[in-house]
Amino acid sequence: MLQAIEDNIASLVEGLNFKQKVERSLSLIEQAYKEYGQGLVVADSLGKDSVAVWHLAKRVSPDIRGFIVTTRFKPPETKQFMKEEVARYPELKIYENNAEIPDQLYETDPNRCCDILKVEPTRRAIEEMQVKCWITGLRCTEGRTRTDFQEVEERDEGLLKLNPILIWYEREIWQYLALHKVDVNPLYIEGYRSLGCGPCTKITTDPDERAGRWIGTSKCGGECGIHTRPLKLINGAGI
Repeated sequence: MLQAIEDNIASLVEGLNFKQKVERSLSLIEQAYKEYGQGLVVADSLGKDSVAVWHLAKRVSPDIRGFIVTTRFKPPETKQFMKEEVARYPELKIYENNAEIPDQLYETDPNRCCDILKVEPTRRAIEEMQVKCWITGLRCTEGRTRTDFQEVEERDEGLLKLNPILIWYEREIWQYLALHKVDVNPLYIEGYRSLGCGPCTKITTDPDERAGRWIGTSKCGGECGIHTRPLKLINGAGI
């Protein structure tokens, strides 16, 4: 049975080579699919890590489904890439929250903005798609806010989260994408290393991969909330 584990992540990051990491990722996804079937769903952010995970999942089974959370502030390049991905994989379902929000909420209260535009649609996707285990592209080598995660977690009761590429380095993501000729968001050509909403994502030369996110706010280099906030819905509200 797939359950929350607490391996020494740092030793896996440094101790496994690229081939071993790919094999480990495929094995984790395969175990989860055997147990959860259609209850296993990929969260696809359309970033480099997500498309790598989506490709890995499709190697395990072409029947694995996914969802994309988009917002009104996503760059045109990301929206176009999303259209192309959904046309190629109609099993990717798009979720978006079109509720009215105050002007420039992303500047005055970025946490609230992310809660409305990203966390709420993620909760809805998990409920409507009857997700039992969701797959993410989260990596512990991305930045300071992502060092305490595990490959298999249960942060919400009854909902497992699988982070199959948690121990990969950024260079290994690009190596995998190049070897398998996987299409990526064209914004990477411009110099971005981590992608999000347009107003909250900048190009930087900082060594931290996520340093360009929410610059100048309390969330700088932080999280939108889908990896830190409750996602399981009970009577229409998060646990």
